[in-house]
Amino acid sequence: MRALRARVLEWTTIPTCVGIGPTKTLAKLGNAAAKKNPLFQGVADMCDSAIRSWVMERFAVGDVWGVGAATEARLRALGVTTAGALAAMPLRQARGLGTVVLERLVAELNGVSASAVEAIEPPRKGMAVTRSFGVPITDRELLIGAAAQYAMRAGEKLRQHGLVAGRMTVFFHTNRHKPDRPQHSASRTVSLHPMTADSFELVGAVRRIVERAWRDGFAYTKAGVMLEELVAACDRPRTLFEDIEAGGASAAASRGAR
Repeated sequence: MRALRARVLEWTTIPTCVGIGPTKTLAKLGNAAAKKNPLFQGVADMCDSAIRSWVMERFAVGDVWGVGAATEARLRALGVTTAGALAAMPLRQARGLGTVVLERLVAELNGVSASAVEAIEPPRKGMAVTRSFGVPITDRELLIGAAAQYAMRAGEKLRQHGLVAGRMTVFFHTNRHKPDRPQHSASRTVSLHPMTADSFELVGAVRRIVERAWRDGFAYTKAGVMLEELVAACDRPRTLFEDIEAGGASAAASRGAR
């Protein structure tokens, strides 16, 4: 690698540094170490466990590729100040602190490819579609129309993932940054029986919620639809009428077979 660096410098006059590692995160860490410390002479091989430990104990956690300012603050509050300390964090704790992104980062610091951490995507607990309006809305039907579009988009997301929802929340509020204006914030939650991903059923629920929560005399600037209690469509609880219909269909099929 050093010969390759020398050749690149000779041909292009561009200095380069090389980081080698079993994962992308470790390779990037090695590259950064090679740039900062002349001890490596431009090449840091993070496949060597001794070099890896030496580098990570001296590398600030905030400089690790993928650690943002907010995550760094939470980590430092726990006493995790170096890449080495981050690598020692249990995966479950990392997920709780910074979602699956931080969990995968910890795995990569330990030489485990992020793709191997979760071969199966974790089940979604909820999803939301929210928007701020370009122009404040003072008409109830306009707000219902906007929220209905969000519900339809949420329904599309459910179907893309093969899910159904058991609960819906719709919210809308005025501009909180203008306290001199009349303020109102509304939020209502309903259960969806049966659980559904049907956009028409979701839109119907939106209309009922907005009609109950609406107040005249306010200029609403943001609204959103949130779906919770998500399960795979094939695992959703069946209703009594569905069971009866399924039973009737089976009986008819049985009579036809005779």
